[in-house]
Amino acid sequence: LFSDHIRSLSNFKCDAKRAKNAALSLLPVIGWIRIYRIKEWLFSDIVSGVSTGLVAVLQGLAYCLLASLPPWYGLFSAFFPVVIYFFLGTSRHISVGPFPVLCLMIGSVVTRLVPDDGPAANITGFEGLTRDEQRVLVASSVTFLAGIMQLAMGVLQVGFVVMYLSDTLVSGFTTAAAVHILVSQLKFVLGLVVPGISGPLALIYTLEIIFNKITSSNVCDIVISLVIMVVVFIVKELNDRFKSKLPVPIPIEVIMTVIACGVSYAFDFRTRFGIDVVGHIPKGYEPPVAPNLQIFQETAVEAFPMAIVGFAVAFSVAKVYSVKHDYTIDGNQELIAFGVSNIFGASFKSFAASTALSRSAVQESTGGKTQVAGLLSAIMVMIVTLAIGFLLDPLPKSVLGAVVIVNLKGMLMQFREIPYLWKKDKPDCVVWFTTCTASILLGLDLGLAVGLGVELISVVLRAQFPRCSVLANIKGTEIYKDRKDYMDIYEPEGVKIFRIPSPIFFANIEFFRSKLVEAVGFNPLRVLRKRNKALRMIRKLLKKGDLQWTSKGFLNTSFQPIKELEDESNMEELDQPTDFKDLPVRIDWNGELPANIVVPRVDLHSLVLDFAAVSFLDISALKGLKMALRELIRVEVEVYIVACDPYILEKLHDCCFFDDEVQPSMFFLTLHDAMLHILEKHPESTEKKFDNGKVRKARLPTFIG
Repeated sequence: LFSDHIRSLSNFKCDAKRAKNAALSLLPVIGWIRIYRIKEWLFSDIVSGVSTGLVAVLQGLAYCLLASLPPWYGLFSAFFPVVIYFFLGTSRHISVGPFPVLCLMIGSVVTRLVPDDGPAANITGFEGLTRDEQRVLVASSVTFLAGIMQLAMGVLQVGFVVMYLSDTLVSGFTTAAAVHILVSQLKFVLGLVVPGISGPLALIYTLEIIFNKITSSNVCDIVISLVIMVVVFIVKELNDRFKSKLPVPIPIEVIMTVIACGVSYAFDFRTRFGIDVVGHIPKGYEPPVAPNLQIFQETAVEAFPMAIVGFAVAFSVAKVYSVKHDYTIDGNQELIAFGVSNIFGASFKSFAASTALSRSAVQESTGGKTQVAGLLSAIMVMIVTLAIGFLLDPLPKSVLGAVVIVNLKGMLMQFREIPYLWKKDKPDCVVWFTTCTASILLGLDLGLAVGLGVELISVVLRAQFPRCSVLANIKGTEIYKDRKDYMDIYEPEGVKIFRIPSPIFFANIEFFRSKLVEAVGFNPLRVLRKRNKALRMIRKLLKKGDLQWTSKGFLNTSFQPIKELEDESNMEELDQPTDFKDLPVRIDWNGELPANIVVPRVDLHSLVLDFAAVSFLDISALKGLKMALRELIRVEVEVYIVACDPYILEKLHDCCFFDDEVQPSMFFLTLHDAMLHILEKHPESTEKKFDNGKVRKARLPTFIG
């Protein structure tokens, strides 16, 4: 793919058409703004933008607490990335801005480098800065680095990396993040002073501190939080139940925030009850700041999962709305959009942006048609930042904590997936549970790495140990299914159909061969060695005169019992094809053998390998497959391979797979074609034996086609 880009660049000729396509690719806004229906869409976008803007202000302040930063910096994150995404993004419905999981991941980095207690990390750029300023520098620098990573992935066209994050893994990860967020907000809801802790088992240590201090909780904060949570929860449930009848959802979080702010101001909660409030919010925006390269070195490991998680969540939400409203989104362009948004926003002291599910739902459900609604929501945030931010001064932080906790309902309810996953897909359940548990105990960054590792291991194990099956014909059709799943099936005598449901490669070739031996009911190599030993013995007996050939067959001329002689010389000859050239007759291995010689009976004359699900073979698999086929052919079993991909067949030719024993004639286009060929070649396969030893002709199945 990258080489294709290089070749296309070398042949690049700048003309009007190519310039237009490049502009549309880099600035998707040009594509949809030209078809914007002002009369039909503008009013809906205005209503959606105002509603989303109010929610964005509140969530910006609330989620900023998760990042361990002063609340007003959340307003920056709800403004700058939105403006850039308006021009570069391909989704028309997601609301860009703070996302609680990312905020929590940033908070863990911030508290690691600038802890609540003790000195900050030894970083050159920290001299002369207050603790809050140091934390803002850390947050903006790690956001800048995550943006660079996203932009690089977008330019290199590697947006496919998010495919490795399955829905199960993301569900377990976000559930664990919800638990972290819940615990992190308890200190605001209870009115306690709890230092920020990062690293493995940070959640356990935080809970220990909270329980030790719980007797010092602020009753006023608890009452306010409980009232907010109960009212917001009830109204949100009503919004969901009557969403078809309501023109717009009731913005209950905004209403309760305004009420709480007014009550706090009127009764002076800060002075009378000692509650912690948002405090002074500076007017206007701060000048841009350059990221700190030393912080880059300290946070590179944490920045990469932030870049991946931020994009994965936003892309999955965008994909849902694009399908619903019938338009396309470009994963690589989305990476570029979020990368530039985070780089630009970080320059103005905002932190990593993605999309919050609840905020995007508000933007879409209130009638938002395009990112004009997102731009208007950013303008609402700008108005608060520049003009009316001072009105939020008396807002209790417990209100913000309560709002955050109520919005965790969706993520916390994902725990209900465990019984379903356990019944339907146990490996997926293990991935979910492991990701969730590791993220809770080890932290979100390490937890994501553990979850990804377990997911990849589960994929490898599924491919390495696939569910191979023996197929049979469903009577009256040309359909072949696993014989374990059906009762009324047809299986010709002496024929086995073996299905391989996965690619064959170095890790599963031995498993495949063992399952093949299990399916046919004998080990062909062991049978071959037994037959060659028997031939060796027959030759010796003929040479000695103890055995003679007559018109009635072999005759034992020795009056003493003949015992099998063990000859350990030339053992490699035992693995060669049976050779009858110096014998008077070809041996019938399923008949009675002379001189009490016993060789395992092989009733199988044809084996069909169904390759319909085999997408590739590597060199190790080619060697192992050829060895297995040779062993079967040498014990007089005809092997047929059906439904093989043309790419694989071409690779077999290129790798000199075929020889005098393994020939291209064994390949058939369909399984049914191979079965018709076998039944025509071996008509005795349609005969079935009864317990009394008599044989009658069985009716051939009615084949279609």
